[in-house]
Order: sequence, then structure tokens, then C-alpha cells
Amino acid sequence: MEVTKPWIDARKYQEDRFREAIYEAELAERFLQNGLLRNAAGKAFQAVKAYVAGLAVDYRDELAKHYRGTRRLSPTKVVDRVDWLIAVMPSSRLREVVSIMGDKELRLYVEIALDLHEFQYNGLDRDSEVSRYTSEELVRKDIMEIVNFIRNRLRNRIEQS
Repeated sequence: MEVTKPWIDARKYQEDRFREAIYEAELAERFLQNGLLRNAAGKAFQAVKAYVAGLAVDYRDELAKHYRGTRRLSPTKVVDRVDWLIAVMPSSRLREVVSIMGDKELRLYVEIALDLHEFQYNGLDRDSEVSRYTSEELVRKDIMEIVNFIRNRLRNRIEQS
């Protein structure tokens, strides 16, 4: 699946990213069922990241107030910085973007997704020094929270294929 760029067709881009979020959530659940906890955590994170990127299309004007200027993609291609941000949605900007959007529930799920992203790389840590998770049960619960959140948010936003 190739994702359309937001500066070419914003609505198509949004639909592509929402579809990606659903696919990533489904993979997270499948990995979880097969005991692949760290892989499932990574897919849950990717589902939230894709969802935020898609939703950002609806907030482009507000985001443009915070992300001014342009970004050079090649010697001949320059796009607005906000469009680049929406297309790439860097992990380091997720909190900030969602804060600008003003969706408090989404902010909570972004925090959970970022915790899962950290877990993907660091695994469990009984002392909570390198990971926020001390048990597999907590990881499983957070992964399913993300999966259900994505499903609920996108239930009526895209046609399921």
C-alpha cells in the first residue's frame, strides 16, 4: 500500500493513514495472540501514529500556526512544513501535535503508545529503570486498549475492506 502525500490529496492521504491504523491494530492483536509481545507493542504504537497523522489533516490550519515555513524534499520540491509534519509525523512530535489538536482522550492514548514504543525496545523491567512496564499483563492490557481505541475511533470513518 502506497500512501498518498497530504500535499497531493489530503483526503486520500487521510483515508490511507486511517486504513494503515486499522491494519496496524489488527497486526498488534494478532501478534499479541501469538505471544509476540514486543512486536505487538510496536504495531500498537504504529497504529496510533498512523491515526494521529490521518487526523492531523482535519487540524492542518491550526497546526500551520505552530509549524510555519517550508521543508525541502529535493532540489526541486518544497512543501509547507506543516504538510511535511503531517506526512512524516515524527514520534518526537506526537505529544505536541495531539496537544495542539486539543483531544484529551487521544492524548492519553498517545502516552500509552509512547510507553509501548519504549517497551518494544527495552522489554520488561522489574525495577522500572529502563521500561515503564514491570509485567506482561500490563503490556497486554495497554496493547488491547490501543487496539480497541483505534477500532472505535475509525469504525465510521473509513469503509472496511
